[in-house]
Amino acid sequence: MTVIELLIAGFVLIFGMLAVMGLLMVAVGNNGRSKVDSTATMLTQAVVEQVSAQLAGGGPGSITDCNGAGTIWTIDTTSGVPPTGWGANLSGNSIDFTQGNPPAGAFMNYVECNGNVQNTYDVRWNIQTMSANGTYLVTVGARPKGGVSSRFAFSIPVNMRVYVGGQ
Repeated sequence: MTVIELLIAGFVLIFGMLAVMGLLMVAVGNNGRSKVDSTATMLTQAVVEQVSAQLAGGGPGSITDCNGAGTIWTIDTTSGVPPTGWGANLSGNSIDFTQGNPPAGAFMNYVECNGNVQNTYDVRWNIQTMSANGTYLVTVGARPKGGVSSRFAFSIPVNMRVYVGGQ
């Protein structure tokens, strides 16, 4: 009788441990996805700030990633922003990531380094003139670009829209 009780207790313990291992796997995957989402959000915010500074008449207008010695990505806001918008195409209120490459100076393939692991993010922006007094609508989007395990890092693109300037 004692041996049967021990076998039943062993099976219950094994199934319980397998369930906990499954939960840990899901938690690790969600943690990876959250890191990708947070990095895309921070990149989007950094580009919004750089574009806003450029349109307001100041700021460096560039971001440096960690690719090799560091790639300097220049943000162009001087290419004659027409009323219909300049930069990456929009799909509704969001950046259209199906477009090949937008005009130079309106996108970057930002490389983020975390130890020996590098992730590349596709960052694009669109600038629309809203009024003659210098008000612009800036739309910036970022998403992971290849090389990220889709099982643990599925991420929808992050999009931000801000108004810059105006009186």
